[in-house]
Amino acid sequence: MNPNELHVLLVEDNPDDVALTLRTLKKHHFINTIHVANDGVAALEHIFGATAGAPCIPRMILLDLKLPKVDGLEVLRALKADERTKTIPVVVLTSSGEDRDLAECYKLGVNSYIVKPVEFDDFTRSVSELGEYWLRLNKTPE
Repeated sequence: MNPNELHVLLVEDNPDDVALTLRTLKKHHFINTIHVANDGVAALEHIFGATAGAPCIPRMILLDLKLPKVDGLEVLRALKADERTKTIPVVVLTSSGEDRDLAECYKLGVNSYIVKPVEFDDFTRSVSELGEYWLRLNKTPE
């Protein structure tokens, strides 16, 4: 993978949310490469299943919490527990506005927690704004 590419991992099982997120990120030219994982197992395999034992380090991970197989909290726990991946910015983009989910995510080290807006325009604006901040403005270690 080219280190100059803006590689994003989108972990989302809702096909409508995947399509809308991809469309918004591509429309605003925030990314070169995006990988979609439809469940927590696929996300962990994408990151930790890389060749030669080196993890695949995306520029940012957009993570839903309510996922099949392995939920988003377990994915977040695995990412933040590993020295090789704990500095990857993880933005939870979820329908859960529950205080316990919010508190647990921050306890585990999430970088941002966004409740998915229901309205189309609000959703696309939120994705656009998070792309602007996390992919253009925010600086991450090499």
